[in-house]
Amino acid sequence: MKKIVIADDHPMIRGALALSLAATTAFGKIEVIETSTLGELFNRLAESGEADLVLLDLRMPGVNGFEGLLTLRSRFPTTPVVIISALEDPQLVAEALALGAAGFIPKSTPRHEIVRALNLVAAGETYTPPHLQECVASTDRVDAELAQRLSSLTPQQRKVLQLLGTGKLNKEIAYELDIAETTVKAHVSSILHKLNVYSRTQAVVMAGRLHLTSFGDIAEV
Repeated sequence: MKKIVIADDHPMIRGALALSLAATTAFGKIEVIETSTLGELFNRLAESGEADLVLLDLRMPGVNGFEGLLTLRSRFPTTPVVIISALEDPQLVAEALALGAAGFIPKSTPRHEIVRALNLVAAGETYTPPHLQECVASTDRVDAELAQRLSSLTPQQRKVLQLLGTGKLNKEIAYELDIAETTVKAHVSSILHKLNVYSRTQAVVMAGRLHLTSFGDIAEV
């Protein structure tokens, strides 16, 4: 039995996705787990173990932006994650795929196309909305490279980066995260190295380009 998690705070969306999953022949018999917050998602995964697929909303309680995707990719690197979103911005789609998503399905997608998308993902392929493929393909490659660099940050480093974006000093970050100030300095050095930048300001600007400076609370890895 395949274990598939739907993480979305709207019951109607979860219901529609569950119906699409039931019609996806490539999965066979499935167990569908529904969650409405990022914290609940990680709690359920901690209880039941790694899933065969996660359908993840970009905007729900506990997260804003790609933090949920990045944390899932860090904790469960072999689990495919498909982004479900009301947004249909080609740049957003390109960034999600660059960060390791197995697909991006707009919430406006007809059911038959959702089924096709899920069948593609089940076969190990990546799904891009047909009407956005040309735009996604022409998206700036620099941003794709930036997304890959950001995905190399640990959850703690991403949290430090978020706090840098609020203008906090090292000692304030240390207090908020309950870690030593020397540890914060080490994280900042690693962040600058991984992002290939020379200042805290540059790092924050780069993260802002990928919607990564407004993280919500996340489960610790």
